[in-house]
Amino acid sequence: MARIGVLYGMEESFPPALVDRINAMGVAGVRAEHLKVGGVRMAVPSGYDVIVDRISHDIPFYRSYLKNAALCGAKIINNPFWWSADDKFFNYALAAKLGVAVPATVLLPHKQHPQGTTDRSMRNLEFPLDWDGIFQYVGFPAFLKPHDGGGWRNVSKVDSPEELFRAYDESGDLCMTLQAAVKFQEYFRCYVVARKHVHVMRYDPGAPHHLRYVPGNPPAAPALQERMVADALKLCNALGYDLNTVEFAVEDGVPYAIDFMNPAPDAGLESVGEANFRWVVDAVAEMAVARALEPPEAPWMLWQAFLSGGAR
Repeated sequence: MARIGVLYGMEESFPPALVDRINAMGVAGVRAEHLKVGGVRMAVPSGYDVIVDRISHDIPFYRSYLKNAALCGAKIINNPFWWSADDKFFNYALAAKLGVAVPATVLLPHKQHPQGTTDRSMRNLEFPLDWDGIFQYVGFPAFLKPHDGGGWRNVSKVDSPEELFRAYDESGDLCMTLQAAVKFQEYFRCYVVARKHVHVMRYDPGAPHHLRYVPGNPPAAPALQERMVADALKLCNALGYDLNTVEFAVEDGVPYAIDFMNPAPDAGLESVGEANFRWVVDAVAEMAVARALEPPEAPWMLWQAFLSGGAR
């Protein structure tokens, strides 16, 4: 029997719906369940063939557990090795290399020394920074945001150098990016599943959380829709994420990729709405079952293989 485990935290609607959907598919030899784990013995298989991870980014114990499970042959959605190494600034740079439109972005050093370091730890850092050059490259308005954050935490919109310096002073020891604001006329969020299925949703990032997904998802212009789908697939294939969301802010017909490091994207019925919820539940269920039916693979005992997803 191939076992699919769903690992999650405070989510109420998506995990049980996913378990129920997989089991309702009635695929012979495949069973989904709510994952249980206690003390983890090194180099011992987890007992699961596939694990859908919704929480390890917040819980180091779960992240280490998943790496051990992958080492022993489990297929993890999403790759815990790459997700541990990833950050948003790298993603923006990768997108630029791939030819996907992204706003001008600069990585800034920590405003305060990270814990356990001093000014002697920063002796390679240019000081003062070339703020005039940075402002000329990025422009205003802009967004100051963590290089690896999420959920709009610690994000500030700044309209001038003075506002930027105030927000930067308050960023503490976080590593931040400064990114040009897109004066968008439309905004979309796209679920990408199995690196081949894309569901485009109209989205309002300024609305209250439970109202951000615009009902009905009116389709974009065909050429715009095709470009967003192609760019979303290009990004997720390059990053190796089997489940992700890619956000596009559209200015003058150009979709700028704004956020595409969401390997545990919001899938709650109460926020995404019935139609979007049903789509992602069905798509992830089909992906997990397909992965469970794949022949087992002996993991490659090379870090680079795990990082690239070679071990799956």
